Amino acid sequence: MTIPAVPSIKNGCLMVRGRVILTQVPENVVVTPISHEAAFVGASSETPSARLVFQLGVLEFKMWSMIPRFGESGCDVPTETQMLLLEAREASEDSDVPDGISESKTGKTFYLVVLPVLDGNFRATLQGTTVNELEFCAESGDPNVQTYQVLEAVFMNSGDSPYKLMRNSIKGTKNDYCLINPGHWRSTKMPKHIDWFGWSTWNAFYIDVSAQGIAEGLKSFSEGGYSPKFLIIDDGWQTTVIERQENGEIPNNTTKFVARLVNFEENDKFKGFCSEICCSDLSHFIKHIKEKYGVRLVYAWHALIGYWGGVLPTSPVMRKYNPRIVYPVQSPGNLSNIVCGTIGTMEKDGIGFIEPSRIHEFYEDFHSYLASCSVDGVKVDVQNILDTLGSGYGGRVALIRQYQEALQESVMKNFKANNLICSMSMNTERIYSSKRGAAARVSEDFMPSEPTFQTLHIAAVAFNSLLLGEIVVPDWDMFYSHHYTADFHGAARALGGCAVYVSDKPGQHNFDIIKKLVLPDGSILRARNAGRPTRDCLFIDPVTDNKSLLKIWNMNKFSGIIGIFNCQRSGKWPPIAGAQWLAPPESDTVVMSGSISPMDVDFLEEAADESWCGDCALYLFKSGLSALLLKCFLIRDLFSRTVYKMNNHVNAGSLLTMPKEASFEVSLGVLKFEIFTVSPIRVVGQSLKFAPIGLVDMYNSGGAVQSFECRDNLSNSVVKLQVRGCGRFGAYSNKKPRSCSVDLEEEIFIYNAKDGLLIFNLGGQCSKRDVEIMY
Repeated sequence: MTIPAVPSIKNGCLMVRGRVILTQVPENVVVTPISHEAAFVGASSETPSARLVFQLGVLEFKMWSMIPRFGESGCDVPTETQMLLLEAREASEDSDVPDGISESKTGKTFYLVVLPVLDGNFRATLQGTTVNELEFCAESGDPNVQTYQVLEAVFMNSGDSPYKLMRNSIKGTKNDYCLINPGHWRSTKMPKHIDWFGWSTWNAFYIDVSAQGIAEGLKSFSEGGYSPKFLIIDDGWQTTVIERQENGEIPNNTTKFVARLVNFEENDKFKGFCSEICCSDLSHFIKHIKEKYGVRLVYAWHALIGYWGGVLPTSPVMRKYNPRIVYPVQSPGNLSNIVCGTIGTMEKDGIGFIEPSRIHEFYEDFHSYLASCSVDGVKVDVQNILDTLGSGYGGRVALIRQYQEALQESVMKNFKANNLICSMSMNTERIYSSKRGAAARVSEDFMPSEPTFQTLHIAAVAFNSLLLGEIVVPDWDMFYSHHYTADFHGAARALGGCAVYVSDKPGQHNFDIIKKLVLPDGSILRARNAGRPTRDCLFIDPVTDNKSLLKIWNMNKFSGIIGIFNCQRSGKWPPIAGAQWLAPPESDTVVMSGSISPMDVDFLEEAADESWCGDCALYLFKSGLSALLLKCFLIRDLFSRTVYKMNNHVNAGSLLTMPKEASFEVSLGVLKFEIFTVSPIRVVGQSLKFAPIGLVDMYNSGGAVQSFECRDNLSNSVVKLQVRGCGRFGAYSNKKPRSCSVDLEEEIFIYNAKDGLLIFNLGGQCSKRDVEIMY
């Protein structure tokens, strides 16, 4: 008997692959199959409403939700959940009766993703109840937009690999099912900034950013030998005002959150700047820094609604867009979670909101002015505020679609490229309405002064990239290179497949960290996909359980990369400013242990050739790591096991070889990490074994290898590589080469016969180099 993979309802239970996922499913819930594995789930109500909540059934299962949050049952699913990932085992094929929700010991592991999506003008989310019922809530955000049924509000799909499941779900829903239609970044034009080292002015200056400060910062970067190639002029450059109340009093909170945009021009801090030359305005200043400091791209920050408080309705410039003061209305789902302090000010003082029919014209005028100043793109923030402004405009989904279409058309038209970074935009209305936006933040801000936020940040971006990394190039935000967590953050960025940019204050840089991420020409070695937790980390809490390490994996062309991080001592989910970590009574240490295996790189076979037998070379990057106690286990079959024990300490920069099924144990203190480059070993001829490692002094060493081929004949064997960058290049070789050449010039090399590590130097420029190794 073949067990159906498509979700179905049987005897009041939601079934997937013979396993009961939900019990006590109400009769008004319907399942609509759309493939052999996927289906939409919806429900009907007797009366129409702008906000519908339907019970899906009782969930008593391990789960992971997007925030990320962790739990054991339906009651642990928080309101506003946008993704739910479940792990289960298939029922046996001869089972004809649902066997409840007990764990199977024999069936094959599979994964089920539950994605609440957009159904017409309604947006769905998941939530749990105190009796473990799983519900979905569908709401329009406008009392005048009502319905009595949403039949395609929840998308379900299953698969054997959680990563392929997420990829197929997003791609499939775009190409086959048409109701989830994100701007899938694999088919979208990439923004130009993502492969260059950048600098954001935010943490360096906050709203006090000025032309003078930017010039000082660029000068200090230049003096250190690593000049940013893209610059984000963040919040603080615009011309804004804080309106007075009718009684003439300034609101109690005189921060930027009540300020409104007056016009499109830069404020006085960017006019009349004089240093080596005098710059009369923003246009002159940007042209100056591009010429003097080699900045290739400049992005300007602005809010989706102009500024935090919108635009000034009485401004002569803004009057043409028909703005009026509106007041945000938060949904019950918003109010059930931690509320950002900015929203209270907006609710009290209102927002200068542009008439949606004029938003195309607003962005066109705004971006054309920026383009005339040699600005190359925009970082658009405060996007989620539209969640609260849908009343009277067809609801939140309709309003966000209208704004997103206008924004993305203007960016493409005025900057001649998809140079857009979306921020505060992780709501599903934005995610599933975006058609072109290819880069977006996937986390809360980097907050240098919050001790417990540092590891929370790393865990959040990795888990959130499970979903968002299939839709956008994830942006893991800026960080300080001169910070006690800089090495930790830098290593994570190398794994993220994201842009790399810092927010250093002028003169406060750690170039030892920067040079592990950035080549001398300002480019970076960006991994191919979004960095995500390894399979064995998906259903554990590596931040607050006081026992687990976080592992993040990614791919290069010819190797994988694994980072293992101790993210403990980090407060709780969701992060709360000022929180302190308190060790549990039984805890007497913060050193954690975890296993590493080549198989942690889920798509490693993509980096190997067809004849790959499974053997790998692993390069341990971290300098200063005190010791690793290795206990490797190779499972040959169900009845025999070969155990490898190596009680020696492994020095930093060590090279190991092992089968892909092997594993070893790593112990790390809090805020410590290690990075492993995992390179499949190729067999050349009868006896040569070779695996490229890459630039061994870079966090993501394997990102340097652009092409790799081997040739064998009767007289010799040849390995040919094309490598980008400069510095020490490493590879595994079981034999000492006869010669090594770079761009046809013979190069001196060092070979360690004990571990097979071959090292030679790539000098000169960072352009692609042709390497030939003769045996």
